[in-house]
Amino acid sequence: MGKGYSAAISANPYVVGSFACIGGGLFGLDISSMSGVLNNDAYKNTFGNPGANAQGAIVAAMPAGSFVGALCISYLADKFGRKKTIILSGWIWVIGSILQCAAVNRGMLCAGRVVSGISVGIASATIPLYQAEITAPAIRGRIVSMQQWSVTWGILIQYFVEFGCSYINGEASFRIPWGLQMIPAVVLSLGMLFFPESPRWLMDHGREEEALTILADLHGQGDASAELVQLEYNEIRQAVQFEQTEGAKSYFDLVRPGIFRRVLLGSSIQMWSQMSGMNIMMYYIVYVFQGAGLTGRRGNLIADSVQYVLNVAFTIPAIIYVDKWGRRPLLLVGTLLMGFWLMLVGALQGGFGEWGTVDGAPVWVITGNDGVTKGVIVCSYLFVCSFAITMGPVSWTYPAEIFPMRVRAKAVSVSTAVCWLFNFALAWAVPPGLATIAYKTYFIFGTFNFAAFIHIFFCFPETAGRTLEEIEDVFNQGHVFTAWKIKRDVGKKTLKDVVQQKDTSSSHNDEYAEKS
Repeated sequence: MGKGYSAAISANPYVVGSFACIGGGLFGLDISSMSGVLNNDAYKNTFGNPGANAQGAIVAAMPAGSFVGALCISYLADKFGRKKTIILSGWIWVIGSILQCAAVNRGMLCAGRVVSGISVGIASATIPLYQAEITAPAIRGRIVSMQQWSVTWGILIQYFVEFGCSYINGEASFRIPWGLQMIPAVVLSLGMLFFPESPRWLMDHGREEEALTILADLHGQGDASAELVQLEYNEIRQAVQFEQTEGAKSYFDLVRPGIFRRVLLGSSIQMWSQMSGMNIMMYYIVYVFQGAGLTGRRGNLIADSVQYVLNVAFTIPAIIYVDKWGRRPLLLVGTLLMGFWLMLVGALQGGFGEWGTVDGAPVWVITGNDGVTKGVIVCSYLFVCSFAITMGPVSWTYPAEIFPMRVRAKAVSVSTAVCWLFNFALAWAVPPGLATIAYKTYFIFGTFNFAAFIHIFFCFPETAGRTLEEIEDVFNQGHVFTAWKIKRDVGKKTLKDVVQQKDTSSSHNDEYAEKS
C-alpha cells in the first residue's frame, strides 16, 4: 500500500474493474426499496396512503437528486480524481439511507431519497468513467457492462430482503431493509482505498510517473516496458499534451465541432434507455402484474422476484460477449425486441382488460382470463430479458468511451444527468399514466423503442475493441448519419504506429519552431 493502493489487486483486471460496480448496485437497491413496499400496508399507513401522483413524487425524488449528483461530476471528478469521488458517493449514500430509515412523513422520506439520489448520480457518472480509463480495450466493454449487472444484483438482493421482511408486522417491515442498504456503500468507500487512481487523470494533472506505474500494474504485471503499457502510456500522453494546448476546459468545449455530436450520442443513449419502458418493469412491476390480474400479495411478490432473477441472469451474456458482438448490434436488436414485447403487452391489456377497482383505486385490469394473465407476465419477462442483454449494459458503456480526455468528465456528467432527468420524469409520470390511459402507456413506450432503433441505425458508430484514444479516429471518419459505413478496424494501432505518429508530430513541431 506504499503506492496508495494494492499492486496485487491492480494486477487482476476483473477485480480492479468490477469492485467499483458496487456503486451501481446502490441504484438497484433504491429501485427495490420502493417496488418492494408498494403493496406493504405498514408503508402505506405510515406515509398517508399515497395516491398515484404522490407515490410517483416519492419515487421521483431519488432521480431528482441523481440529476444534481451527476452534474457535480464535472467538477468533482476533474478536481479531486475518480477514486476519491467514488469514495465520497458511498458516504453520501449512508446519510441518505439513515434519513430514509428514520423517516416519519413523506417530506423526510423524500429528503432522504434526494440525498441518496445525489450519491447515485455521482456514482453512476464516475464509475463507468473510472472503469473505461483503467481497463484494457479488449475487455473495456465487459468491465463497464458489469456496472449494469451490479444494478440488477442490487435490485434482486434488496427485493428478497424486502420480501423476507414483509412477513414482519409493523414499520420494521420496511425500515430494516432501508437501513441495511447502507452496508454496501460502507464496503465501497473503504474498499476503494485499496484501488488505484485513473492513470489518465494523473497524466492530465502532470503526474506521469505515477500514471506509468499504475498502467504497469494494471496491464503489465508491474512491467513498465510491456507493449500494451507503452502503447497506452504513449497514446495517453500524446492525447493529454494535445488537448492541454487547445484552451481551458469548460462546458463550451461540449458544443465544439466534433464534440457536440458525441454529447448528443451519449445523452441520447441514456435517454433511450429510460424511454425503453424499463422504469415501468422495475419501479412499478407490482402495478403491471396487478393490472394483468395477478392477485394476492405473496403471489405478486413471487412473480416480481422471478423478473428480477431473469434481469440478473440475462445480463451475463452481454458482459461476456459485448466486446465481441459490438455495441451497435446489441442496441439494434434490443430496441426492436423491447418495442415488440411492449406492444404485445398493450394489445393483450387493451383487448382483454377493463376498468376495475383494486385496493380502492381505479385500475385497468384483466379478470377471469388466466391465459391472458400469464401471457402478459411472460411478455414482461421477455421484455426484461431483452433489455438486460442489450440496452442495459451498453447504455453505460457507450457514453464512457466516446469522449476525448479534455471533456470526458463533463460530457459523461451531462450524459448521465440526461439519464436521471428522464428517469425523474418517468418515475413520476408512470403511476398517473397507468391510472388514466392504462394499457395505452405500453404503446407509447413501444413506439419510443422503435424510434430509438432508427436513431441508432443511422447515427451510432461501432466503438468496440479500440483504446479510448483510437476512438478519436472513429469519429474523424465523419458519417454523421451513415454510421454503419464505419468499419470495426478503423482506428486500431500498434505500438510502432503510435511511436511513428509521435516522431512525426515532434518533427512538425520542430519545423514550426525553426520557422518562428
